Amino acid sequence: MATDLTCIEKLSALEILDSRGRPTIKCFCTLEGGISASASVPSGASTGGSEAVELRDGNPNRFRGLGCLNAVSNLQQVLAPALEGESFSSQDALDHRLQELDGTSDKSNLGANTLLAVSLAFARATACSSKISLHHYFSEILGVKPKMPRLTVNLFSGGKHAGEQVSIQDVLIVPNAESIKDSLASVYEVYQSAADGMLERFDMRALTADEGGLAPSFENSIQVLEEACSAIERAGLKPGQEMHLAVDVASSHFYKESKYELDGESLTGQEMIQTLNEWASRFPLVSIEDGLHEEAWEFWPELTQALDNLCLTLGDDFLCTNPGRIRRAVKSSACNALLLKLNQVGTLSEGAEACRLAREAGWKVVVSARSGETEDDWLADLAFGWAADYIKVGSITQSERLAKYNRLLEIESSYD
Repeated sequence: MATDLTCIEKLSALEILDSRGRPTIKCFCTLEGGISASASVPSGASTGGSEAVELRDGNPNRFRGLGCLNAVSNLQQVLAPALEGESFSSQDALDHRLQELDGTSDKSNLGANTLLAVSLAFARATACSSKISLHHYFSEILGVKPKMPRLTVNLFSGGKHAGEQVSIQDVLIVPNAESIKDSLASVYEVYQSAADGMLERFDMRALTADEGGLAPSFENSIQVLEEACSAIERAGLKPGQEMHLAVDVASSHFYKESKYELDGESLTGQEMIQTLNEWASRFPLVSIEDGLHEEAWEFWPELTQALDNLCLTLGDDFLCTNPGRIRRAVKSSACNALLLKLNQVGTLSEGAEACRLAREAGWKVVVSARSGETEDDWLADLAFGWAADYIKVGSITQSERLAKYNRLLEIESSYD
C-alpha cells in the first residue's frame, strides 16, 4: 500500500472546537513530495473506564480545564521532531512508532487524542499520495471488501447526553431500506413525526441533546420506547419491518452501590437482565448497548444468553474497543457485538485489531461517532471500508453529524 511518498515531511496541530464547544485537536500531515492532509478527533461524554486517556490541560481558568494545548504541544514538540523525516512502510508501522513514543499502555503520556490525530492525518495523506479513496485505504488495512452499513440514528436521548431526564442514554431508529438515500428519507419522516408528537401529544417542545436526538421529559424508559414505535407508525412505517429500534442503556452511569437505579427503581443484576429481556421481547430492537455495568463480567454472559434470538448484546463501555477486553469477552461469550470507537484506543491500527478480533468471533461491528464530534467525515469512510454492519453517528439535525451522512451518500453514489 505504501509508496515512496510515505516519508513524513511536516506535522503540525491546532486546537479546534467540537460540537459541544469544547476543545479538541486537529493534525496536519505533509508527506515528502508535498501531499498534505488533516484529520480531527472527537471526544465522548459517556466514557468507559478502560478507554485510552484523552489528554486535557486541567487549567480551570480556560475551558474549565478541558483545553487541549498540551496535546497540541505534545504533537508539535515531541511527535513532530521524532517523526519528521522518517519513512513508514505501512499504517501499522507508523502506529507502532506512535505507541513507542508514548510509552504507556493507556496513552496517558502523550494522549490518545494526540496519537489518533496523527494516525488519521497520516492515513488520509497516504491515501491521497496513493491516489485511492480513504475508504479504499481503510479496507486494505483490514483486508476486507467494503460494504455499506445500516444506519442507527438517534431519535430520543437521555442519560449523559441529555441532562439525565430518563436513565437510558439513547433510543435509536434503524431503517431497513436498501440504500443510504432511502434510509435517510425514512429517518427524516420518523424524526419529524416524533418531534410533532412531543408537542401535540405531550405539550413538550423538541429540545435536542448532544447528538441531535430529541430530549423528552418522559416518565420512564418504557414510555420513550413506546413513543418511538408510535412515531414510526405515524410516519406510515411498520415497526419491526421497515424500521427497527436500538437502545443505548449506558447502565454504568446509573449503577450505584451494586444496584441499577433505573427510572426510580433499584434493580439487582438479575432484575436488570430480566428487564432488558422484557424490552427485547416487547419492542423491535436490533441491539441493546451496555445493558449492564462495564465490570459486571459475571452477568454479561447471562445477558447475552437471555437476549439470544431477540437482539444483539452490544459492548461499548464494556469493551472500550480494547483488544484485551474483546478477547476476554469472546472467551466467556459475554456479548456478540462491538461498538468501535477509534479514540477509545488511540490509533487506527489498534482499532483494526479490535475489528478483526470481533469478526473472527462472528460478532457484528458498529462503527460509532462520539457525542463531541467535528465536521470531519472520516468515520463514514471507516464504516464503509471496514464493512461495518451498522454505523452510529447521531441524529440528522446537526452539521457535524450530517457531514458523515452526506459522505455516505457520496460514497454510495460513486458505486451506483
